[in-house]
Amino acid sequence: MLGGQVVASFGRRFLVELADATILDCVTRGRRGEIACGDRVSAAVRGPGQGVIESVAPRTTLLYRSDAVQQKLVAANVTQIVIVVAPVPTVYEDLLNRCLAAAGHGGMSALIALNKSDLPQAAAALETLDGYRKLGYSVVALSAKRDLSPLQPHLRNHTSVLVGQSGMGKSTIVNALVPGAAVRVAEISAALDSGRHTTTHTRLYHLDASSHLIDSPGLQEFGLHHLDRDELAHAFFEFRQHLGQCRFRDCRHLTEPGCAVAAACKRGEISQRRLESYRNLVNESER
Repeated sequence: MLGGQVVASFGRRFLVELADATILDCVTRGRRGEIACGDRVSAAVRGPGQGVIESVAPRTTLLYRSDAVQQKLVAANVTQIVIVVAPVPTVYEDLLNRCLAAAGHGGMSALIALNKSDLPQAAAALETLDGYRKLGYSVVALSAKRDLSPLQPHLRNHTSVLVGQSGMGKSTIVNALVPGAAVRVAEISAALDSGRHTTTHTRLYHLDASSHLIDSPGLQEFGLHHLDRDELAHAFFEFRQHLGQCRFRDCRHLTEPGCAVAAACKRGEISQRRLESYRNLVNESER
């Protein structure tokens, strides 16, 4: 039995990096989806360069999404989620809020990275993101094709996972940070206002001895069906000071009278868009 870390996930196959940097092409005895990129595992060698994952070590964190039918593991043992957005394609705020909620619930810090900040539409995107900065989230603007220096300090001493819609420039960021990564850059479909999916697997790269980066496939949705209503409300951390102050103990913060969260929104203490994202998640879960 050899200890290692999953550095790539290809559905039913996993690349496991051993302590001596040897890579094993592994399968698993368990069901598909039980192992994530970043997992610490024990593997048995079954041939030259081949192995079987026998066990997974306890995780410090796990980022995953779920719908009413299944869950999809994204990355394990990460300390930071870097949510990559851009002026074009248009920032999808509901997806951004879902990723932030997943980070908050999972105990991971979150960084919002506005790529393509040299585009004319960047000013409007920055204005939108200023509301998140006021909530306490870190926001950084960069142009991956020109200068990554605004992003690099935020990656030091972290195991970060890049998430976001297709076409936002995640692959460009990886190519710039990890020369030779050979990640194909997505072309943007202006007609559909979304990018083509190019990253078909999740891959971990070592930036230095204490800094690591996981690139994940582009997202179009991020379900949080594994969170109950109370967990969802707590994941929107500006809600927290108002929780427990509603007229009804079982308030869902939807349409109930005397809702403290809704009242805070009317006073401008909670953004309407954030409240709508929360309500969308609750309605999805209840459906």
